[in-house]
Amino acid sequence: MIEVPELETERLLLREHRVDDFAISSAMWANPEVVRFISGAPSTPAESWSRLLRYAGHWVLLGYGYWVVQLKSTGAFLGEVGFADFKREMTPSIEGIPEAGWVFSPDAHGKGYALEAVERMFAWADKTFNDDTTVCIIDPENHASIRLGQKVGFVPWTDTTYLDTPVRLLKRTRK
Repeated sequence: MIEVPELETERLLLREHRVDDFAISSAMWANPEVVRFISGAPSTPAESWSRLLRYAGHWVLLGYGYWVVQLKSTGAFLGEVGFADFKREMTPSIEGIPEAGWVFSPDAHGKGYALEAVERMFAWADKTFNDDTTVCIIDPENHASIRLGQKVGFVPWTDTTYLDTPVRLLKRTRK
């Protein structure tokens, strides 16, 4: 087993997923507001379970993955952030490039948690990844997520499609 690094900020703990995170993570992914710009369709419990297993598998096979974002003061689940290689079939290809992602429960929006967590995960990545480049895929209408990406150094790469849906592909080069 690989040990998932625990990361901290002043307010947040980024930690590995555990089986007991399934219910709260599944509830978040079933929320139409959460998935509005991601897939547009709330996840079923089976889809959320598969996602949880993919998160764990990324750490074991690739040495990186997703973390649970937890509020240190209360232990509240806020969302999930991390890196993945989902083997997406798209043009341009992002095969083998760590893909950054973030998702937060609606009650965590507007409090600066996302920026705090994403800055921390990139501080880890910048010291850990051999590659200088990461990417992220964002719905062109998700202005808040695009702004967050830009705050941590992402720049527009191209507009493309994924699964017949328009997406904006952004690229970040380690500083």
